[in-house]
Amino acid sequence: MPRRLQRAAALHFHRHTLPQVAVDAGLVALAYYLAYTLRFDGGVPELYRDLMQRTLPFVVFGSVAVFALFGLYRHWGRYATQRDYLSVAYASAVATLALLGYVALVQPRLVLRGGVFVSVPIPASVLVLYGLLMLVFVGSSRFAVQLVYERPFRGYRTRRDARSVVIVGAGDGGRLLLREILRNPQLGYRPAGFVDDDPRKQGERIDRGVRVLGTTSDLGRVLDDVEPDEVLIAIPSAPGTMRARVVAACRERGVAVRTMPTVFELLQTEDRLLRQVRKVEVEDVLGREPVRMDLDRAGAYLAGRVVLVTGAGGSIGSELCRQIARVGPSRLVLLDHAEDNLFQIRRELVEDRHVLNTVAVLADCKEGERMREVFAEHRPAVVFHAAAYKHVHLMEENPVEAVRNNSLATRVMAQVAGEAGTKVFVLVSTDKAVMPATVMGASKALAEWSVEAADQRFPDTAYCAVRFGNVLGSSGSVVPIFRRQIAAGGPVTVTHRDMTRYFMTIPEAVQLVIRSGSLASGGEVFVLEMGEPVKIMDLARDMIRLSGLEPERDIAIEVIGPRPGEKLHEALLNPYERSQPTPAQKIMRAEHPRIDPAWERETFDHVNWLVLDGDAATLAATVAELAAVRQVPPALDPGAVLDPDLPGSRDGA
Repeated sequence: MPRRLQRAAALHFHRHTLPQVAVDAGLVALAYYLAYTLRFDGGVPELYRDLMQRTLPFVVFGSVAVFALFGLYRHWGRYATQRDYLSVAYASAVATLALLGYVALVQPRLVLRGGVFVSVPIPASVLVLYGLLMLVFVGSSRFAVQLVYERPFRGYRTRRDARSVVIVGAGDGGRLLLREILRNPQLGYRPAGFVDDDPRKQGERIDRGVRVLGTTSDLGRVLDDVEPDEVLIAIPSAPGTMRARVVAACRERGVAVRTMPTVFELLQTEDRLLRQVRKVEVEDVLGREPVRMDLDRAGAYLAGRVVLVTGAGGSIGSELCRQIARVGPSRLVLLDHAEDNLFQIRRELVEDRHVLNTVAVLADCKEGERMREVFAEHRPAVVFHAAAYKHVHLMEENPVEAVRNNSLATRVMAQVAGEAGTKVFVLVSTDKAVMPATVMGASKALAEWSVEAADQRFPDTAYCAVRFGNVLGSSGSVVPIFRRQIAAGGPVTVTHRDMTRYFMTIPEAVQLVIRSGSLASGGEVFVLEMGEPVKIMDLARDMIRLSGLEPERDIAIEVIGPRPGEKLHEALLNPYERSQPTPAQKIMRAEHPRIDPAWERETFDHVNWLVLDGDAATLAATVAELAAVRQVPPALDPGAVLDPDLPGSRDGA
């Protein structure tokens, strides 16, 4: 805000500031009167009494004006902060000096001495007493008002049916939550104590006499001793391991647990803080720290460039659009063949986020001529190809469309991008492309090969693919499926007791994709280091318990058996690939022999004919054979082999 506007805002009086102005005026007058009275014990001499009376109006009105200039009336006194008290000190000093100047220049008290009129100054002791008393009175009035609102005279009386709560985190978030509870007895909470891992806080009374009862490792003992009705996690940035520890201890004792939201979540609503406390989501207890990147730096290469996102209305594509919009592309082209999805993301960007440099293109990536028209019109420098069919079982039933949309369309996009001189082309892939056992996985493996072959045909374009595991919250993810089943009363269906999957959040996946685009030099496959895989059976049980229910008692878990082609465990690398580090944290590169473009062309010609014939059975068998387990696609260099000790390596690539 410009300094001129800040000054105007400081001088602006609100209706609720008038009582405060009146109180300050009275306190200033009292301080001025007491300064003279205390200085002259035997009574104020007539000379100085006259001076006091003539300068009193200026003292009152001048001091209030100075207070206004220092912004003391911009909000209620109950919200006074340390900066406000510092402003009171500055304002008191300036008001005192202003009085000295006023008496000397405007209202001098003149007396005749030795035939000459001389001015009578305010005694220095009076000025000092006046300044100190004014500082004490004005500052104390604000402190008293704040004390009344923070600690009402009636004391903290909770309702008889108030729920006892233990707050995890004795930092700023925990104190803020505690004060909100104590200010609002109608909320029906009674704080029983804090839990915090800081050893310096153990046993200390943090705020309002509420003590730290132990660490999160001691939470089980604390819950047994205190027997609270609920636990509130007041650390929005708490790591997933700590949340998992807290939830596990509460779950064993049947204690409900909730967590404070992040700052972003708080900004999305105007409700009170305590009502923002949300239930612990399954994302909080997956046991892996979320990957966080500096988007402004990771996506700096997109600033001022035309960026095209295919599948812009999907779960990954729409988040790509949101995050790319933040780094300032010159134009953001949204491409999708689903009208409703495209309408929703365009409306969100333009109306809610005020991203006005968006262009919505309703088109199908499979149509080469239409794509050439789009590229000729917009000339994108960077393309994120997120358009794909991803529902595994649906693709098993429709193999022709799976290959047409995931494989052939990717090849079309890669070729058109190369012909148009696009600088960077990023394919959004999946871990199901690794040793694929389904048509969907095989179609994505073919898509990766088409991008790698295009990289060799079009050296001016840097192509890369990005693999990651299951995305929480995306359509088709197991998490929303489990949520719906729990809401319906069960049963929750799990395909196998030992099945595991890698999980990540949508923002994580998108950050990986954007960062990978900046790393691309040509032909890479990037993979996120995703930690340990999560057991689906444990995930189902956790989600049931987080809903306040008990597995097998309230909600049944039914093991239905793996579907055709469904693997028990997913992998991030093929047997013929090995992991190599990259400059980016948590991102690795899958090194493998380069594919032979001639083989890729011949393979796709064959697959294309099968798609045109609509021969679903033969097509499914063909792509399964092409991407069979341990089968390495022919390399450009017949002598290019990996380390012979690497699992899956063989003589002759």
